[in-house]
Parts: sequence; C-alpha cells; structure tokens
Amino acid sequence: MSASPDGPLVAQARAGSAAAFGRLIARHQQSVRAFLRRLVGDWADADEVAQQAFVAAWTHLGRFQSGRDFRLWLCGVAYRKFLASRRSTWRRRRREELAAQGQDTVTAPNSDDHLDLRKALQALPEEQRAAVALCLAAGFSHGEAAEALGIPLGTVKSHVQRGRAALLAALGGDHGG
Repeated sequence: MSASPDGPLVAQARAGSAAAFGRLIARHQQSVRAFLRRLVGDWADADEVAQQAFVAAWTHLGRFQSGRDFRLWLCGVAYRKFLASRRSTWRRRRREELAAQGQDTVTAPNSDDHLDLRKALQALPEEQRAAVALCLAAGFSHGEAAEALGIPLGTVKSHVQRGRAALLAALGGDHGG
C-alpha cells in the first residue's frame, strides 16, 4: 500500500515518464496556481511562477522523498520560485521606479471587494502572506504549511494569527475574539 495516492505516478515520473509527471501536475496545478495567485496578486505573474515551479519540480524530482505528500512538496517548490521571482521583480521594479522618477501606476480593479482583499494581502509580509494563503485560503493545516514553506510550525501559527488580524483590520472587520 502506497503512503501517498501520488506514489505510483511519482515512481513512474522518477523513472522518466513525462506522461506520469504531467498527470501529477494536472492533479495539483489548481492548488499551486491558487496559492501563487494569492501570494503574487497578479494572475499572469502567478501563472508564470507556477510554470517555473513545474519545470523545477520535474528537474528536481529526485529530491522528492517517497511517502511524502507530493502536493506539499510542489507548493514548497512553488514558494521558493515565488521568492526568487519576487527578488528579481523587486530589483526590476526598483530600477523602473528610479527611471520613472517615482511615477506610480495603479491597475484597475475588477471589484472593490477583490481590490481591498488583494491590497490587504499584499500588505502582509511575504512569509505571513504565504502562511495565510496556504492555511486560510487553500485549507492546508498549520503543519502542512510549515512543511511546504520550510519554516517552524510555531512560526506558521503566528503568521496565520497575525495575518488574519491584519486582514480583518484592513478590511474593517471585528477581530476581537
């Protein structure tokens, strides 16, 4: 009996089956893309990071530990790609800001509620936003999020608690209990 429902596909993918890896990605891409969309805030950028994560996962499939949860591992790969992308994007945007001498552009919202939530999420520190996106939005347990993000369980719990309070405060909700 396999410890993970993905075990047989992972074994086939490790043996070189691109089709098996494709089935793994098809099975988990919605979770990964949703997680990244919450982190990045822009769907196109999030999908680009997801593609980079899927390529990295294929390249580094040998690092996956058998018996572990493939979806968690894949979200961890995606998170690391997000961090690398964020650093690169930050440097590029900083150069653009300096070149434009501080001009600000704002994208048009599709709705006020979505814009408010997106702004509130983007205001959270990156690790906190990642923990909130995994635990509150994607339904991961604190332990699963800690594993995916590579940070201690207590840190995840703290990030989720502080992130929830910050989101409620930013959105004008009551967080007194």
